[in-house]
Amino acid sequence: MINIQNVSKFYSNKRVIDNLNLSIPKGKIIGFIGPNGAGKSTTIKMMTGILPIDEGSITLNGYDIEKQPIEAKRCFGLVPDRPDMFLRLKGIEYLNFIGDIFNIPSEIRQERIEKITKQFSIYEALHDYIQTYSHGMRQKIIVTGVLLHDPPIWILDEPLTGLDPKSSFILKEMMRENKQRGNTVFFSSHGLEVVEQLVDEIAIINHGELLFYGSLKELSEQYPSYDSLEKVFLELTNDA
Repeated sequence: MINIQNVSKFYSNKRVIDNLNLSIPKGKIIGFIGPNGAGKSTTIKMMTGILPIDEGSITLNGYDIEKQPIEAKRCFGLVPDRPDMFLRLKGIEYLNFIGDIFNIPSEIRQERIEKITKQFSIYEALHDYIQTYSHGMRQKIIVTGVLLHDPPIWILDEPLTGLDPKSSFILKEMMRENKQRGNTVFFSSHGLEVVEQLVDEIAIINHGELLFYGSLKELSEQYPSYDSLEKVFLELTNDA
């Protein structure tokens, strides 16, 4: 469960997140959408402890991300919006680093690494340096690291960017399977068609303010004159 209470964030005295409140239950896929600069990545960085929270609090499965950072960080796996990390490590070194952090036993670790990287077609590249990987391959190795320790909360910032169609399909199926196991998937995306395919609930943000949170059915009931998520999204985020 993710609980965001009265959260605000300021940059140079400008409020970029404005009193955000979200309570996300287990066993759901949540789509987090908004225009560029709406506050999606900033929210995700506060949820994961990368950025400090100026006002309010965020708890992950009951652990406060600022007061109990170690416990909270063990609850989630993060795919950031840019996968350009640990470039001087080989793929297998990065995955073993993740395995060591989360104390994953050797047999389970090897089994998961082989299974996931073969699904993503990067098994043969594990002994190459990440800096030699394409953008899509870097995305796949980061996703593999998230799946490796099997966290109850997935936090994914544009996770499908750069993935080929097969890998994109595999990841979407993994997201659905994770939900079926009673876990939480929270992901941002500019691909509204993908959001419509996957989500149980949707959160729309603009200028740091939450404009809507609920199911697609509730969205269509609230805006009956619009026949698609795209049209509702454009209407809600139209600044003209």
